[in-house]
Amino acid sequence: MNPAKLPQVMVATARQRGLNDVLRTMIDGIAQCANVVLARIWLMTRSDLCSLCRVRDESPDHTAWLHLVASAGTSRDPQADYGRLDGAFHRFSLGERKIGHVAKTGEPLLLAGLRGDEEWLADRAWVEREGIRTVAAQPLVFHGETLGVLALFDRGVLDAEALEWLRVFADYAAVSIANARAFEEIDVLRARLEEENIYLREEVTAALGMGDFVGESAGLQKVLRQVELVAPTDASVLVTGESGTGKELVARAIHDRSARKGRALIKVNCSAVPDTLFESEFFGHVKGAFTGALHDRPGRFELADRGTLFLDEIGEVPLGMQTKLLRVLQEQEFERVGDTRTRKVDVRIIAATNCDLKDEVEAGRFRQDLFYRLSVFPVDIPPLRERRADIPRLVLHFVAQSARRLNRPIPRVSEAALNRLAAYDWPGNVRELQNVVERAVIVWQGGPLQFPLEPSDRRDAQSKPADTQSPPRLLTREDLRRLERESIERALRQTNGRVSGRDGAAELLGMKPTTLASRIAALGLKGNATG
Repeated sequence: MNPAKLPQVMVATARQRGLNDVLRTMIDGIAQCANVVLARIWLMTRSDLCSLCRVRDESPDHTAWLHLVASAGTSRDPQADYGRLDGAFHRFSLGERKIGHVAKTGEPLLLAGLRGDEEWLADRAWVEREGIRTVAAQPLVFHGETLGVLALFDRGVLDAEALEWLRVFADYAAVSIANARAFEEIDVLRARLEEENIYLREEVTAALGMGDFVGESAGLQKVLRQVELVAPTDASVLVTGESGTGKELVARAIHDRSARKGRALIKVNCSAVPDTLFESEFFGHVKGAFTGALHDRPGRFELADRGTLFLDEIGEVPLGMQTKLLRVLQEQEFERVGDTRTRKVDVRIIAATNCDLKDEVEAGRFRQDLFYRLSVFPVDIPPLRERRADIPRLVLHFVAQSARRLNRPIPRVSEAALNRLAAYDWPGNVRELQNVVERAVIVWQGGPLQFPLEPSDRRDAQSKPADTQSPPRLLTREDLRRLERESIERALRQTNGRVSGRDGAAELLGMKPTTLASRIAALGLKGNATG
């Protein structure tokens, strides 16, 4: 080893921030020093976080293990792969062999002038083949805590001065590792805060329109009883119902009434995630994992740790991704894309869908075992047409909220108008009702509030005699995607590309601006974020 090269390695390490980059820069730099055969770093890690450990239950203390996290070297054997992390010495318990002894005692190790026949050597043939003359190791200590061990195997005979240089480097390495871990934690907390802020903004928007649950119908009361029953538990919940019925509101109510209410409620709109990005969206990725991965990024499961993850439109998850999703639900552990480190999470799952997952299972598009895992406690929200008694109260509720938001007097609503609204089928459910009421308040000029309801094509078709209707053509997923694209394009043309704001495309389509923005991005369309 050439100690003069270590300062250069330290400077290169200082430019890195992520833990993987820090470890890789340090170990590659040492491995490039003259005469170094192999350089390795083991870090203290819980054995139940290591996907490589097959005998991790041997020790009752899962915290007392060293795990190999970085390895590099130059071998005389062209077939040797010194970058592997899953070999025979990928872990040591405290006190086990030389490396474990360094971690347990905090004392450095220098074994110079090796002959190759020492009894303690685990692989004498390897030592002889590579011509190793020195084994040196230093503990990685930060603020009195042993983080791990740095070791190297050298063809030269190192002296005390070289060991002292290695100690200086090990002290610097410990600080760099501690800082990188802190940066990772900060990145996770920052991402979690950003997600919570986005969600809170959506919640404020929803509260201005939907507020709390409004109504006293038997269907709604059943939903509320189910929420009260399941909220205190950690059971997975599957919320079903047509679009616009308030599935997200139910998810929020369950989270707010649970022991996790002080942690984040993280949402994933599965219908807005491209198929190729699901794994990164769920589990995160490390820098360089794929083109465009410019830095480490935590996934939604990591952000929801000790909180709740709301998987909206769960039926849109591709079949291949469902296997990985099932694994994290069963074992509560995952790896970021491009990473070998297994991470543990404590996440409660609430999923939602407007399709019949049982039909999807029968059609082979949804895994049966995942369906059972998600639907431990199903909650079905009835459509608005099945709880017409709630419509008058919802109308008055939305009228008052819209008037307050627009800083206008609260218009009067006639009994006849309420009856007419209650008789309408509301295919868009509560969301459609909210939009109709808000438009009515916006154009109100005095007198009783008017609600112009144009009969939809669906209602016209339903009014035709049954014998004059032809069987409907089944639409493929590609047909639905094309229709969605055409509908969004028409809305964007009508609003000159404006997505949100009054009379924006999101309002015309009865969608949240954030949801529409996600669909625009997924479909490769263009739109302006604000009006």
